[in-house]
Formats: sequence, structure tokens, C-alpha cells
Amino acid sequence: MLLAAHLDAASVLVMFGLMQVVTGLLYRMPMPVQPLKAVAAIVITHQVAPATIHGGGLAIGALMLVLAITGALDWLASVIPLVVIRGLQAGLGLQLATLALRDFIPSHGVPGYLLAAAAFAIVLALLGNRRFPPALFVIALGIGYALLLRGEAITGAPGISLPVPQAPGWDAVVSGFLLLALPQIPLSLGNSVLATRQLASDLFPDRPAPTVRRIGLTYAAMNLVSPFFGGIPVCHGSGGMAGHYALGGRTGGSVILYGGFFLLAGLFFATAAGALVELFPRPILGVLLVVEGLALLVLLRDLAGHAGRFSLALLVALIAAGLPYGYLVAMVVGALLAPWADRLAPSR
Repeated sequence: MLLAAHLDAASVLVMFGLMQVVTGLLYRMPMPVQPLKAVAAIVITHQVAPATIHGGGLAIGALMLVLAITGALDWLASVIPLVVIRGLQAGLGLQLATLALRDFIPSHGVPGYLLAAAAFAIVLALLGNRRFPPALFVIALGIGYALLLRGEAITGAPGISLPVPQAPGWDAVVSGFLLLALPQIPLSLGNSVLATRQLASDLFPDRPAPTVRRIGLTYAAMNLVSPFFGGIPVCHGSGGMAGHYALGGRTGGSVILYGGFFLLAGLFFATAAGALVELFPRPILGVLLVVEGLALLVLLRDLAGHAGRFSLALLVALIAAGLPYGYLVAMVVGALLAPWADRLAPSR
């Protein structure tokens, strides 16, 4: 998104890193901050002006704030059963794994496959190791690969850069609402709020799970502040949390370290950061996406003994992953079919 929309690198990186750090301190668990998926897809495939991106962020933040303070998120959580949440998580897992295997890992040919194999071997060797989290070594491998092959393309001396203040007008907010917010909100409701709350409860049963209201409020706050300093629209997400956990993260420290990297890059290396983002090997990103996807798909295991519920979860996953506005359609269809889930089991 940074490169496609020609956004200011320092603004994007500093605000993205700062929100990671604040979120890690607030939640004290690997609660991720990540770019909005639907927004990113639209920005990459269409020429969207930076002002519209910032206006869309404000519109998305305002919508989520209204949903949180009116209790609409709590109501939604009460009517969407666990089997549907599992299907939404699996749908995201399918999307992440498909994207990685189709577009990322094959992108560099044979060297890319070898690089992905090395990264995957690191993940397997260090999976669950809290002292030596595999993510650090995988990312270091990617940076080393980029520097080795194209280090001369990363130019720019270190220097201090600060976010550039922005003032999105009403026209930018309206266009951002129509172009970016409307496609994004259904996905955010399913993945960023409901699935993330459920995953936090699954992964950390000994800790109080964050409420959907709290998740909605921090989601809204990020998007109501970040656009004024040139940041991109962001969300929480079950995929990011699953990835942090699978790669060793158990506390907010993993998110803080992750955010600190972006903060340092934006504050001191903004002139070279854009080139590094462009040159970072996509097969490495593909491996990380596969790990996130598998971590979400594994959550279906608690439905394995219930054929009807498992079947419904798979149906929800396929709808979410394959249809336009799939998460909204999947939530509605899943909620309607959930009372009859056990009847979906094949007769013997």
C-alpha cells in the first residue's frame, strides 16, 4: 500500500510502529495491528489518492466507534455462534495460505523456493520456542537476502524523519467511506473483532479475554488518530495474532518489538525504507502467511467430533474466502444455519 499509493514513508512507518507499541502495552498479549485487507486490495488495484486513503481511515474509525459505543458489537457477538467464528477464522486461513502459495512463494522462481524452504525449516526447528522466536530469524534471513542481492539499490543516509500532518477534507471522508469503508467493515466485524476476541480466549484461557467493545474501541481510536499524521487505515486481526503466537509471541512484547522495528525504520531510515520494503523477498512473506493460515485452520479441531458443525464451519469458510463481501454473507448464512448444524451431518 505504501508504494502503490505513493504515501510518505516516514508517516506510514512511524504511525504503524507507534500503534503496535501502544497496543502491546494496552493488551499485554500479541494483539496485532495490521493494514486493512480490503482497503489494501483496493488501493493496490486502483489508483487511490492519499487523501482518500486518509479520509477512508477516518470513516472506518467513526463507523467502528459508533458500533462499539452503541452496543452493536456486543449484540453481534451474542448472535454469532462459535461454529460461525471458527468458519470465519478458517476462511481467513484459506485466503492467507492460498495467497502465499499462489502469489508469494513462487514469485522468485527456484531461488525463491529454496529461500522459502530455508525459512520453513527455521520455523519448524524453533516452533514454540519463546527464547528464540523463529520470526526474528526468518525476517533476518529475508533482510540478509535483500541486502546481499540488491543492497546497492537501498540508498539514503540515516536521518531523522517525522510524520507529516494531514487534514483530510469532507470530500475525502465521503469518497473514502464509499470506496474503502463499505467493503472493509464486514470483514472487520468478522475477523478483526469477533474472530480476534475468540482467538484471544482460545490461546490465553488463563487470562481475561478482551471484550469486543474494547477491541472495537482501540480499532476505532487508531483509525481516528492515524490519518491526521499520514498513517494508513489499520485493524486488529485473528491472522496476525495466530502468526505471533505460532512464531513464539506470548505477551505484548512481541508486538512492541515488531512495532519498534517500524518506528526505527520510519524515524531514521525513511529514505531507504521504501526500497527495502520493495526488495524484501516475497517468498519469506509467503512462509509467514502460510504459518498464520495453518494456525487458524488448526482451530477447527475442536469441531472434529461434530460432523454437522464441522460441515457448517467449512461452508462458512468457503463463503468467506470465495465470495464478494464473503465475511458478511458468511456471518448471515452461518447464523441462520447454526440452529440446524447437527442435522448437516451425513446420515449413516
